[in-house]
Amino acid sequence: ASKPEDWDGREKIDDPEDSKPEDWDKPEHIADPDATKPEDWDDDMDGEWEPPMIDNPEYKGEWKPKQIDNPEYKGKWVHPEIDNPEYTPDGEIYAFDDFGVIGFDLWQVKAGTIFDSVLVTEDENMVKEMASAWKTQSEGEKKMKDAQDEEKRKEEEEERKKQEAEEANAPDDEDAEDDDHEPVEDDDDEPQDAGHDEL
Repeated sequence: ASKPEDWDGREKIDDPEDSKPEDWDKPEHIADPDATKPEDWDDDMDGEWEPPMIDNPEYKGEWKPKQIDNPEYKGKWVHPEIDNPEYTPDGEIYAFDDFGVIGFDLWQVKAGTIFDSVLVTEDENMVKEMASAWKTQSEGEKKMKDAQDEEKRKEEEEERKKQEAEEANAPDDEDAEDDDHEPVEDDDDEPQDAGHDEL
């Protein structure tokens, strides 16, 4: 089978009644109307002066006709399929006596996920039993984890209060510095030695 030659797979087509406006064609760049030739410009030395180019505010780009639904559109052509004469069904193609290894290819943004108790079976009743047992186990594990988190929170709270109390009872730095210095006696208070002998 092959796609018919007259198969039209275009969902949209150009509107045959649409036409380009007469004032559409405008240059993309125009000479800057505000530019002036420098006073020190020498045509003999610098060549003929040309104003710099700027974007044309009236430029509309390439004109394209409006798109409309294609009345001849037949949809996306799909190659027809037939039964494969070489196909042989095998109901146990994935059956193994033992699954030694199971791999997971995952992308995670948070670490700490643990996978265990993987079940591979075709027995629906076994799946239900395992799901019920897993639910009971997971609820117990969650309670244990919540209790551990609460205990840790209390320990951290006690440690924080203890640290705050120690900081509140600690002397100020200025007071500690004053205590470290011995009072200095003023030499002016000592009596002057009046018994100097003159030579």
